[in-house]
Amino acid sequence: MRTIPKDLTATIRDVGAFVVLTHIHPDGDALGSLLAFAEIMETLGKRVFCYLEEPVTSLYDFLPDSMRIHTDLADLLRFIEEADGQVAAISLDCGDCDRMGENQEELLKIHPFLAIDHHRAHRQYGDLRWIDPDCSSTGEMVYELAQVLGADISATCAFNLYVAISTDTGSFRYESTTSRTLMIAADLVARGVRPDEVASHLHENFTLQRLKLMELVLSTLKLHESGQLAFIQVTRDMFERSGANFQDVEGFIDYPRSLRSVKVAAFMKEGKDGQISVSLRAKGECDVAEVAQSFGGGGHRNAAGFRFVGKTVDEAQAEVLAALIKALKN
Repeated sequence: MRTIPKDLTATIRDVGAFVVLTHIHPDGDALGSLLAFAEIMETLGKRVFCYLEEPVTSLYDFLPDSMRIHTDLADLLRFIEEADGQVAAISLDCGDCDRMGENQEELLKIHPFLAIDHHRAHRQYGDLRWIDPDCSSTGEMVYELAQVLGADISATCAFNLYVAISTDTGSFRYESTTSRTLMIAADLVARGVRPDEVASHLHENFTLQRLKLMELVLSTLKLHESGQLAFIQVTRDMFERSGANFQDVEGFIDYPRSLRSVKVAAFMKEGKDGQISVSLRAKGECDVAEVAQSFGGGGHRNAAGFRFVGKTVDEAQAEVLAALIKALKN
């Protein structure tokens, strides 16, 4: 069992109401952890308000209780007011407060503000933190927290935690998967989770628009350094042509990464306001977290990301390519 900061667990025990949030464009770990944590708090008699800047994408609306997530800031402020200020905020799986979205300043006004995250390059924010890069996922951390708090894990909660852990370990394929990770997964299965059901939701739950977008994105594949580096990209025009949304690109980077010769795959995503998001995935021979940090981002050794502002996709790709070539040689 993990060592959790005592001041964090003491605060969780003492506070009666929580605003629970995660990063924008949340993945399975972020959403599964958020929903599981919310239910765990409620079993302990806490009042909980789950907040996201945007509605849950169709990729994850199968998650139990996903409809309980609010997107209206006015509702959040009303919840705080009704709690007479006796409320704490907790961010899950959010390595940088800038990734909370447009209302981050309002969210950071809540005190105490707690952060639970497993990203190695976590940027310190909030009042209390539990950061554990050795955990496979934030979902694994939430499970450990439930054990320390003596909270019950229902079948619904177990499902959300299993989704969180499964997605961030690449269905238990990444090197972050430890014996403890598998023991936790086994316990969640014993509590009622069906791995085949989760896998069906995660890998057989796509729209035709996503498939059309995938065709466009994979057509951009470029290989460099004798096939060791692979790049794909998505532009706003591709989203418009396919009718897909930003969340539909999740998992696309796994395709170039799956090539036998590839050591690092990079995915360049053109977003709003001139932003270019970059996702990097490696197979262990290159630390992409260090590359991401050199661009102001972060992540894990085999999975990291960062953003550019004011550059074209091609300009951003040229800079990333140069950095990855240098990292491979080192």
